[in-house]
Amino acid sequence: MSLRVASLIPSGTEIVSALGMADTLVGRSHACDHPPEVRLLPVLSRSRVDLTRPGAEIDEAVRRLLRSGESMYAIDLDVIRACAPDVVITQDHCDACAVSLGDVEAAVACAQLAGALLCSLHAHDLSGVQEDFMRVASALGVEGRGSRLVRAFRARLDALEDGVVRGAARPRVAFVEWLEPPMVAGGWIPELARIAGLDPVIVEDSRSFEEVSWADVAHAAPDVLLLLPCGFSVARTMAELERPLVQAGVDLVSAGTRLGCYVVDGDALFNRPGPRLADSAELLAALFRPGALERGPSRFAGQFRRYA
Repeated sequence: MSLRVASLIPSGTEIVSALGMADTLVGRSHACDHPPEVRLLPVLSRSRVDLTRPGAEIDEAVRRLLRSGESMYAIDLDVIRACAPDVVITQDHCDACAVSLGDVEAAVACAQLAGALLCSLHAHDLSGVQEDFMRVASALGVEGRGSRLVRAFRARLDALEDGVVRGAARPRVAFVEWLEPPMVAGGWIPELARIAGLDPVIVEDSRSFEEVSWADVAHAAPDVLLLLPCGFSVARTMAELERPLVQAGVDLVSAGTRLGCYVVDGDALFNRPGPRLADSAELLAALFRPGALERGPSRFAGQFRRYA
């Protein structure tokens, strides 16, 4: 009998695919969209927050649910029961980002999937990301493939770091992962920045984020402002920039930068702790450290845009 895998987190889906095991996937979360063929899989979850609303309204709704102890997500018990997975990939890192481990455990019990193995991911930094590669590989019984994926991922980051010109000025970057209210990214982002030859401001370690004001960001005097809202594409972020408070804040910070403001695809490249984080680091280097890569920013067409 072939292995059956349900993934309730986009990074898990991407890891399964990077391991060459995409054909084992029988269900996905509402947010899983890469590689594109996974969109054909049954959808196992939905958000209780309307994610098409402006960022400020999403933030308010999320805080309200978390304060009340309610989950942001619901799992379709009938669909996950019909999928009959042997392995369910979930996470215990952030209740606002994806279905929580507790909700998955409850759903598995209600759906009478007692034999299913739960594989919970919880990366906080790049080391944790690579551990998650191995965690998924072990759950799927392909540890050798996991080791190869880790080596390939690490090799790309090491090659990039080695290609950064030593002694050259390192641009100081503010990585803003939410716009209203503004929040500065932590987690794996500061590490990616340093590998690409940049210095992060305000949040310099693997803290998840720090809520700030736009004046705080301006006071940090970054050379460049990078906008990568969690779950947002470039187009979605550009739409948010039309909101008066967001536009005023971004303009305030951008006016004091040396290199301006860029919008990048946070959803595809930066927010998910999976294999494409290597692409994220390479995009940073391509934009702000010319010469670190043979290929320039054109490789990432559609995944970034200069705003100011």
